[in-house]
Amino acid sequence: MQKVALIVAGGKGERMNADIPKQFLLLKGLPILIHTLKQFSHFEEIVLVLPPTQFEYWEALCKTHNFKQQHTLVAGGKTRFHSVKNGLDRIADNAIVAIHDGVRPLISAALINSLVAETKSGIGVIPIVPVKDSIRKVEDENSTHIDRSNLFKVQTPQCFLSADIKKAYAQDFKDTFTDDASVFEANGGKINTLLGEEKNLKITTKEDLKIASILVS
Repeated sequence: MQKVALIVAGGKGERMNADIPKQFLLLKGLPILIHTLKQFSHFEEIVLVLPPTQFEYWEALCKTHNFKQQHTLVAGGKTRFHSVKNGLDRIADNAIVAIHDGVRPLISAALINSLVAETKSGIGVIPIVPVKDSIRKVEDENSTHIDRSNLFKVQTPQCFLSADIKKAYAQDFKDTFTDDASVFEANGGKINTLLGEEKNLKITTKEDLKIASILVS
């Protein structure tokens, strides 16, 4: 079955205090987004969702860095939900789709392939990592300890059969949708999990970028 990467990159760089969107910031001399797309070079197809106002800038970056990896540009929507939906509209029904954050450039091919291998009809597969810090729930002036032993952080890529996830994204948007897995579950799908990678961090702050610059190969 054909493998398709759906890369969603709609960041504005506000938490970075940067003049350009975070997905275009340089990581070891290359834009973060180029690093991310390279991790899916073994896929048959890559669909990249960007705000349409960023198309020209992205294409100029590709020329500057001689980046010629084939991919299809799709215009994003007003939320991540709508951006993913727009990307899915360009993907055939008979594929495995890996939906990934554009600012997670350190994902390994081994983890990507493991997630894809476990994807089945009616079942989505996502990577998770255990929460290591102590957790407290704060309500008004009260705080309560929460047992972290069964708490995990969710990562991407999140993998589904394209026909299944497209049906899930046909439903109306809800504020409770925090990722693709939550959209899939709301439509009756089942989510399985695999242990993710600590290095598969989402770059949203300057500190994240510094850490990524150490971890990038």
